[in-house]
Amino acid sequence: MSPIKTLLAATAAVSFAIPAFAESHIMIQDAYARAAGMNAMAGAAFMQIMNHGDEDDRMIAAKATVSKRVELHTHIENDEGVMRMVEVEEGFPVAAGETHMLQRGGDHVMFMGLTEPFTDGKVISVTLVFEKAGEITVDIPVDLNRKPANGMAMQMGDGEGMQHGDGEGMQHGQATTGADNN
Repeated sequence: MSPIKTLLAATAAVSFAIPAFAESHIMIQDAYARAAGMNAMAGAAFMQIMNHGDEDDRMIAAKATVSKRVELHTHIENDEGVMRMVEVEEGFPVAAGETHMLQRGGDHVMFMGLTEPFTDGKVISVTLVFEKAGEITVDIPVDLNRKPANGMAMQMGDGEGMQHGDGEGMQHGQATTGADNN
């Protein structure tokens, strides 16, 4: 290959690499998903979202084919100390240079109306949508045995009797009895 062709090929390679690098300021680490068991109608995913960029970003949605609906959720405690799961329509902010944790008992990606069981070791594909970084697809392993980091565990239930409007999972505002519902 002539020196000019080599230079042109290298320039083209760098040109394609720069946009990919510019969008890679968001990194996902230690992702896992779980459901209470084979017959569960709901599941959740947890992870660390790191923003290595100079600008704040926000995860505004998630998409997956493993459930009828995918929403961003968190738990809030009311005045009586009862935890409730609620949708976070505005999404999760991820400040520049910071890490936002999606963890059991806190912010998480919620899968409602599972279309297939979450079996231990299975890998599910989830697309996370950010305001600035755009869409990032992550392959997330199902880990039914992982314990919450804070050591406080609570059973999520099998989805029976927990409704999410149309029977697809847990109802918004559903009361829980502990700090960890997923």
